[in-house]
Amino acid sequence: MSADVIDRAYVLDEQIGFLFRQVTQRHTGIFAERIGDGLTPMQWAALAKLNEIGRTSQSALGRAVCMDAATVKGTVDRLEARGLVIRTPDADDRRKLLVDLTAEGQAMTERNLAAAAAITRETLAPLTAEESRLLFALLQKLL
Repeated sequence: MSADVIDRAYVLDEQIGFLFRQVTQRHTGIFAERIGDGLTPMQWAALAKLNEIGRTSQSALGRAVCMDAATVKGTVDRLEARGLVIRTPDADDRRKLLVDLTAEGQAMTERNLAAAAAITRETLAPLTAEESRLLFALLQKLL
């Protein structure tokens, strides 16, 4: 196959990564408009996951929200600076840091739960309920 044929066969608008990036940009825009308290998507993910699972190690939190060690550390640093989370050494392993929501962090998370659910609904608004279920199922298969 010649390079000319290969070049014409590759159409950027038909590439999954390009489409994912466009959907992500749309979703991020909706998030920025709707979420309160100046939270970033990464900060929201950490707060929402802590709300779900409770106190956990910083490394386990990173795994739970798909952040590498450096990213979760920076995210937790910023949340801690805002008084939204607290880090304490694990009683059994003092090298391990446990992260938990503060009362202010819990209140902020609860205050934004409805907005977060609305963000998902708005992102999926062009789809029917069945299409939304199918999209989630297909995305899960790609993980």
